[in-house]
Amino acid sequence: MNRIGMKKIALFSIIALLTSCSDFLEEDPRGAIVGTHAINNVEGLEAALTGTYKGLLRTWTRGFLTSAMQGFTMGGDDLTTLSGGNKEWFRQQDQFNVTSGNTHTLQIWRGCYKTIQGANNILNNYQQITGDPAVVNQIAGEAHFLRALSYYWLVRGFGEIPLITESEFNAEMLSIGKSSVTAIYELIESDLVQAEELLGNTKRDPGRPNKGAAKALLADVYLTQGGWPVKDASKYALAAQKAKEVIDNKGTYGFGLAALEDLWSGTTDGIGTVEEVMSFHTSKNYAGSANAYYGWAGTPGEEGGWDDFFAEINFFHDFPEGKRKDITFHTEFTRNSDGSIIPWQLSAAKHPYYGKLRTNPNNHFLSSMPVHVIRYAHVLLVYAEAQARAEGNPNPAAYAALNAVRERAELPPLGGLSGEDFIQAVVDERAWEFAAEFTRWFDLVRLELVEEANANKHPDDLKPVGAITKDDYTFPIPAVDADINPNL
Repeated sequence: MNRIGMKKIALFSIIALLTSCSDFLEEDPRGAIVGTHAINNVEGLEAALTGTYKGLLRTWTRGFLTSAMQGFTMGGDDLTTLSGGNKEWFRQQDQFNVTSGNTHTLQIWRGCYKTIQGANNILNNYQQITGDPAVVNQIAGEAHFLRALSYYWLVRGFGEIPLITESEFNAEMLSIGKSSVTAIYELIESDLVQAEELLGNTKRDPGRPNKGAAKALLADVYLTQGGWPVKDASKYALAAQKAKEVIDNKGTYGFGLAALEDLWSGTTDGIGTVEEVMSFHTSKNYAGSANAYYGWAGTPGEEGGWDDFFAEINFFHDFPEGKRKDITFHTEFTRNSDGSIIPWQLSAAKHPYYGKLRTNPNNHFLSSMPVHVIRYAHVLLVYAEAQARAEGNPNPAAYAALNAVRERAELPPLGGLSGEDFIQAVVDERAWEFAAEFTRWFDLVRLELVEEANANKHPDDLKPVGAITKDDYTFPIPAVDADINPNL
């Protein structure tokens, strides 16, 4: 089978290998509308799009609604977990000892490919649908965006992976091969360019992308390709250009910086803020789409939590003092047993937790809080870093972007830095601003700083198992597929 043929193998190749999980036997039929004859009107497209979102929004089994996202990015220096108990999968990722049986990598793999299946189905059929062109284009634009987002997580997490653009079963699936990282990024870029053209300026609903969201994700994709493993420095100028388009049109797209006390209030004040460039919205009232990692996953055991993840101690100590630090971390715990209050140093885990990811009140393991994929602060800092890297020195707009984030955190503005020092300041700012938000790990990978960030750990933090190498920058393909198909 030639390389092009491999790229177009059906997504069912992966889904079929996962049907041992009961979730796939109980799937909402709206998410399984496949083929030219299955979608013949706008209503069918909408139903297929609902199923496409569902690939990433299925609590417990796949996608982005549990602490598997923190597990997936736990190789950074902002997150760690318990040294014992039932946290084996988290420890594997924190200690660079990930096996192909890791359930967290499987959850992301399975969710992303399920969404890719749905997106492929829409994109292979939407041009044949008669109906309001604006609605049809919007649906197609969202499908392009979701496919790009899914492949972006997969290529950063696993490196070379199967590149699939069809949705219907093909027997050749059992020998599907992997495509290059470059080929995956080419599809991601193409999808986002098309999403930008098809999407409207205004979101149809909260939790959906608009034109500005497509530009913002594309800017992030370009920034990432400037670093490891692609190392295409020409992408920095493209990242800066695309991020600047979002910044210059933030009013049109409805974006801005929200007050930190609202953004991380853990209440309805944190839902649907202007900060949300792209966030998945959830509901605790329906277990199938409930957000399960805001809540007890990041809550200390003294307060009835699961202790899945919390902050590394050196990261906490290095974090700049002030308003943002106070909001980011949860450092005093109220024991459920007797109501007494203890500092984090006296807790069972002996670590500070993340207050920004708590609900208020923190009394249920499910919540309706959004899962932030891209915040407006991301756009500002992507622009600042990319502009400085592209031109060698920061311009006034880059300083303005960086300082907007710092000033919200009540930190003093920066000025007069060398190009190198400015870039370092932006990278540091990204660490603090997006702590525990699935950003730090990917930054360390693209900048080849994983080894440095994981050296000299605090004595109470978990240590890497053996020396870290570039092989540890990506995860093994999940065993459910790799054990069946030798080409994976």
